Amino acid sequence: MQNLSHKYELLVVSISSPLLLGVYENSMLIETMSSEKKTSETLLPLLNKCMGKYDIANIIYTRGPGSYMSIKLTYIMLKTIEIVRGIPCFGCSGFALNGEKPIKAVGNLYFIKEKDTIITKKYEQPVNVKFALPQSIHNLKLDKESIPEYVLPAV
Repeated sequence: MQNLSHKYELLVVSISSPLLLGVYENSMLIETMSSEKKTSETLLPLLNKCMGKYDIANIIYTRGPGSYMSIKLTYIMLKTIEIVRGIPCFGCSGFALNGEKPIKAVGNLYFIKEKDTIITKKYEQPVNVKFALPQSIHNLKLDKESIPEYVLPAV
């Protein structure tokens, strides 16, 4: 484990593939991890690895929009960690980590942000947008809520 006097923050981007984890010290990125595997297969081992190596003070995750299953699984795992280990969990918008570009919804529908509203838009050609871990999370806007952000109504 790293120096216990230091506190680290963890950023989890699980709404798209590849799943990304970033470890931050003093808001600066010091380590990245990624996986092309499904969130259900890889998130918990990666979280355990990070928490075994670093003294995590809080965790930030992309609470949406994006893959509903990944959002649900990530939230359940992080909320459990928050309850059991006392590590606070915060949410941020996926748009903050992809340059405000469209985010895959289902089929040829994509989530887009128009001002402060998230809507879906149909694209005939696939939109290939990558998510990226910022070098600094100092100015990352955290949402007031940490619960998942579901945009589409239940089917």
